[in-house]
Amino acid sequence: MTFFAVRSAADPLLLRAVSALVLAPLPVAAIWFGWPWLPLLTAAAAAVMAWEWGRLCRRGHLGRTGILLVVVVLTAVAAAALDSAGLALGTALVGAGLVLWAARRTRDIEPQWTAIGALWVALPCVSLLWLARDGPAGRSTLLWLLAVVWATDIGAYTVGRVVGGPRLAPRWSPRKTWTGLMGGAVCAGLAGWATAAWLETTPAFPLVLVSAGLAIVGQFGDLAESAAKRRFGVKDSSGLIPGHGGLLDRLDGLLAVVPVVALLTLIGGRSLLAWQ
Repeated sequence: MTFFAVRSAADPLLLRAVSALVLAPLPVAAIWFGWPWLPLLTAAAAAVMAWEWGRLCRRGHLGRTGILLVVVVLTAVAAAALDSAGLALGTALVGAGLVLWAARRTRDIEPQWTAIGALWVALPCVSLLWLARDGPAGRSTLLWLLAVVWATDIGAYTVGRVVGGPRLAPRWSPRKTWTGLMGGAVCAGLAGWATAAWLETTPAFPLVLVSAGLAIVGQFGDLAESAAKRRFGVKDSSGLIPGHGGLLDRLDGLLAVVPVVALLTLIGGRSLLAWQ
């Protein structure tokens, strides 16, 4: 019995690891080579996530409202890809209003949740493409972002499972723990330190601190999606990725982190990697 219990626990972790190893090179390569690969990959991911959100809010049925949601998100991403961040943001906001109107017309279960999906998916995609416009600095910023989010996921998952402890938000996500949150923040801080060493940035402490803070932002992005899934009574946004569920399940932390980094970059007037 013990052998089968251990094997049963190990299988999901192995499946997650294999899926991550297969998928991880795609965004790294797209970021490294830039145009047109990054906009194309972003548009593809945005379309899938909008499709997942539309089905999530309609309990597995996309419908006309879900199709409109996909169109709105893709239009916003296309505007961002054409170097018009302002138009992209305006499209996302107006599009969310259109989705809300359409969802009410079709008497969706909770139209406001469908409309939120337009912003939840579009704003991070627009922010990511805006950050990528900063040439080599933008590329480094996005690679650092991926490292921070992945380190957070690995640290939170591993420490949470091994150590356990009090639940972080049992009403939304019964498996997440405070120790997992701290483990994710520590691992993200280490990713920030490694990035500072790679870029020969001194002092490294500001980047370590920002990285750890973004880990907390990412964890709350994860919780937000968990709350949406519990609201509609589903376990995963879809079954596209073995061991992970859907693309929304895999990228929920990144969706929260990217707009925050874009906002801080806009306020500071330069990449966060250049902060002293």
